[in-house]
Amino acid sequence: MRALTWQGREDVRVEDVADPRIERPTDAVIRITSSAICGSDLHLYSVLGPFLTPGDVLGHEPMGVVEEVGSEVTSLRPGDRVVVPFVIACGRCWMCSRGLQSQCETTQVHEHGKGASLFGYTMLYGQVPGGQAEYLRVPFADVGPVVVPDDGEPDERYLYLSDVVPTAWQGVEYAQVPPGGTVVVLGLGPIGQMCARIALHRGAGQVIGVDLVPERLEMARRHGVLTIDMRGVDDVAEAVRELTSGRGADSVIDAVGMEAHGSPVAAGIQAGAGLLPDALARPLFTKAGVDRLAALHTAIDVVRRGGTISLSGVYGGAQDPMPMLEMFDKQVTMRMGQANVHRWIEDLLPLVSDPADPLGVLDLRTHRIALEDAPRGYDIFQRKDDGAIKVVLDPAMAPSGGDEAAR
Repeated sequence: MRALTWQGREDVRVEDVADPRIERPTDAVIRITSSAICGSDLHLYSVLGPFLTPGDVLGHEPMGVVEEVGSEVTSLRPGDRVVVPFVIACGRCWMCSRGLQSQCETTQVHEHGKGASLFGYTMLYGQVPGGQAEYLRVPFADVGPVVVPDDGEPDERYLYLSDVVPTAWQGVEYAQVPPGGTVVVLGLGPIGQMCARIALHRGAGQVIGVDLVPERLEMARRHGVLTIDMRGVDDVAEAVRELTSGRGADSVIDAVGMEAHGSPVAAGIQAGAGLLPDALARPLFTKAGVDRLAALHTAIDVVRRGGTISLSGVYGGAQDPMPMLEMFDKQVTMRMGQANVHRWIEDLLPLVSDPADPLGVLDLRTHRIALEDAPRGYDIFQRKDDGAIKVVLDPAMAPSGGDEAAR
């Protein structure tokens, strides 16, 4: 089959790889019809190379059609249309039974001290082949894949159940936005866009989105979000306080993470580590890593006293300096973590299935391109070029070097 493989720093290629097969009786094999590029895929593209092996298949936001199931799979059958959550969970362990599927004790990567295995996301999370490919083997198939209607609707109506929508839903849940309260969303990439829409849907009185990319700001405004363009303000926190009676936001969602602008020292350390031999670079990331913390420091500044910060953006550093005095003095609550996708599906499937599209899932994708053109998709997404906000790969589309705009 054809699949997108990691080959080195900012070097991904579509190559022939072995077809996946049923390896355990609880497996299924899915024929992929759509697979999105996630913002956290950019960490693999540029930063986390020491934890990848050339030839690793990337991608953790897939959906498709069931081709084959193992002998013990009872909830799926060939022909079912499914979306596949990015977390691989058994559904039966102590963590799964408490709605913490991202900490599944059956698939935890003990060698690296990490939580549940993830599709297409480095040896830290199990080195499981990902879904930016023609086919995907799915373990624990009775637990993971979510059957969605075969109703002729575009994949994008359901695709984001794999990651974007449940990650954003959990981000808003963790933010504890009071009814009618104000939430600031830092970063208006796909997760930030959906956090803002979900916060409004769940009763926030004011949602303020912060970014510096014009297309992202415009998309957020289309969905009723008040925006702050970082290019036009000297102090984001002061701009927020002016909109909140001088207090700051009740809740802040950091949907940026270590992709934040404005941390050149940490960016230099990460880039330098990525050029070291893997045996030297891995300890630097896991034991002495420093992140680009501009967004997190902004969140701490923006939130009101007694407010809540929710981290949806990914951070990787182990030795990050934190403004503990300010956090303690402001009595800030902070929640974070990988999304427990399975926990939120029951809430979300009716919303994404609703013909009225209350979360605007059909207004997120900006590019749908052939799987064969995936390297170009990564490039424009990383550079935020050509208005790229969400790029979806289509294995059935003929490669052309062009793209189909969402709007």
